[in-house]
Amino acid sequence: MASNPSIITRNNKDISDVTGNIYESLVVVGKRARQISSNQKEELNGKLAEFASSVDNLEEIFENREQIEISKFYERMPKPSTVATDEFLDGEVMFRTPEEESAE
Repeated sequence: MASNPSIITRNNKDISDVTGNIYESLVVVGKRARQISSNQKEELNGKLAEFASSVDNLEEIFENREQIEISKFYERMPKPSTVATDEFLDGEVMFRTPEEESAE
């Protein structure tokens, strides 16, 4: 991910220029952020499923460094809302409105 993981201030005008309405832009960004979040969650659960065991042993829980490293990697990743906003401002997000669909 090329997004900056830290919080930066965005210009509302830049966000609203894409759709002409700040609220429409935020809906698009929010939906894309949910998509990114669900994809990341599926990836993380898939990687952590390899470490699942039927026996809960305290020694295994504290000694599993690989699982801890995977979790830390996902914690350090940029937030889905930041990635979605970057994609939206870079023109990488495709979206359409119901009014446009009915006109065609």
